[in-house]
Amino acid sequence: MKLFSYWRSSASYRVRIALNVKGIEYDYVPVHLVKDGGEQHSEQYQEMNPARLVPTLVDENEGLTLNQSMAIVEYLDEAYPDTEQLVYGDKKSRALIRTIAYDVGCDIQPIANLRILNYLTDNLNMEADKKTQWAQHWIRTGFEALEKRLVKSSGKYCIGDKLSLADVCLVPQAYNATRFGVDLADYPTIQRVVDNCNQLQAFIDAKPENQPDAG
Repeated sequence: MKLFSYWRSSASYRVRIALNVKGIEYDYVPVHLVKDGGEQHSEQYQEMNPARLVPTLVDENEGLTLNQSMAIVEYLDEAYPDTEQLVYGDKKSRALIRTIAYDVGCDIQPIANLRILNYLTDNLNMEADKKTQWAQHWIRTGFEALEKRLVKSSGKYCIGDKLSLADVCLVPQAYNATRFGVDLADYPTIQRVVDNCNQLQAFIDAKPENQPDAG
């Protein structure tokens, strides 16, 4: 198992958490998204992942290459059924888990992704402070709704007291929020769930600053 990853990519961060929670060993292959114009644009990487994004998971035993972090996590659930499952329960539970995960993965994170921010700078001549305001606005907009949802669904974690794909998505987005200057104290339920997750070794080991390419 190989994970092509960038230390500060929140999508890669999700997959690292999932692999760690499940106890699946993998080789970490750094892909620098900024150096020399971005290694994701190299011909070799594009052959593996035409989207030119991270992460990319390669399961050599299955001859399978996947991108899209949430699809990867669900693949790991199915490929390793004896590990901790991150999308679980009856149809209602699975739908709720996916709803919260997609709130982050579809409606919050992509709008302030690196390639979007680069486009704002390079093509629309947006100044750095305006770009930061852009990211803050969309994170806050998403977190205001997510806070209300988690008040109803959360226990220790996003869904009661059992880890799920929702937590796997939330923690990296909280990291992004802090990075862009969004105060999590405004979202006490989100803050509580994130703090609980970040006490677990699987989450600690997945943190951006703990990756071999950090810096």
